[in-house]
Amino acid sequence: MCGIVAYSGKKSAQSILVEGLKRLEYRGKFLSAFSLTELLVVMATISMLIAILMPSLGKARSAAMRIRCAYNLKQINLAVNLYLNSNEDTYPCAEDPVSTSPYYCWLWMGRGWRSFVESYLGTTIDEDNPSVLFCPQDKTAKDKFESTSYAYSMAFYHSPEQIDAMNTTAETYSNPQQSVPQQSLDVKFPAKKILIGEWLSNHLRTKDDQGWWCWKGSRNYLFADGHIDFVSAEHINPANDGLPNANLTSGGIKGTDLKQ
Repeated sequence: MCGIVAYSGKKSAQSILVEGLKRLEYRGKFLSAFSLTELLVVMATISMLIAILMPSLGKARSAAMRIRCAYNLKQINLAVNLYLNSNEDTYPCAEDPVSTSPYYCWLWMGRGWRSFVESYLGTTIDEDNPSVLFCPQDKTAKDKFESTSYAYSMAFYHSPEQIDAMNTTAETYSNPQQSVPQQSLDVKFPAKKILIGEWLSNHLRTKDDQGWWCWKGSRNYLFADGHIDFVSAEHINPANDGLPNANLTSGGIKGTDLKQ
C-alpha cells in the first residue's frame, strides 16, 4: 500500500516549498534587473511624451473653440438674413449712440446691435444669457462688453460718402453722424466686405489687443455673402483710419476689406 501511495504523483510539502522558493528567487532576480536608473529613464520618456503632446492637445482645443466661434457667426448670419427679409432688405440701422444710460453704446458694438437680431435667435439676450453673441474663448467680453464678442460694421448703416469722410471711429462719439440705411444689394463685393466679426483676437492671443484698431492677431469674420473666414489683421486692407478697421472700410459698403 505504501508503494502505491508514493507513486500517486502527489507532491510532498517539502517539494512544494522548494518550488516556491525557486519561484521567489526567479522573481527577485527579475525585479532586481529593473534598476532605479531604468525606472528614471522610463519616467523621463513619459514626461517627454507629455511635453510633446500637450501643445498639440492645446492647439486641438483652440481649433475646436475657433470652430465653435465660427458656428456662432453662422447662426448670427441666419438671424441677420431673417432681419433683412422682414425689413425690406435693409441692414440694422439706428442713430448713434443707441444708449446713453447707464452707459454710452454705439450700434456697431455688440451690445448695441444685439437687440436687432434677438427675436430671430429665439431667445432673450442679455449679459447673463449672451447666446451666440459670445465667443467661448473671449476672456474680456464678460467684464467689458456685457458678454458680446462681435462687432457690426458701421459701413452698413452709413453711406459710403460718410464713411470716407471719417478718419477715426471716435468722430462718431463727439459728432454723431446721421445714420443712412443700407441694403444688401448695395454691397458691391459681398465676399470681401466684413459684416460682423470678432472684436478681439481670441484664438491667437496678443498683447495690447486693441481690436479692429491694431495690426495684431487673427479673427473670425462673417462676410456680407454669408461665408465665415479666420483672417489675420495683416490680410485686411487699411481703412480710412489706416487700420484694419471694418467700420471705416474705404468706400464703405461698396469697398473691400480683404487684400487681394
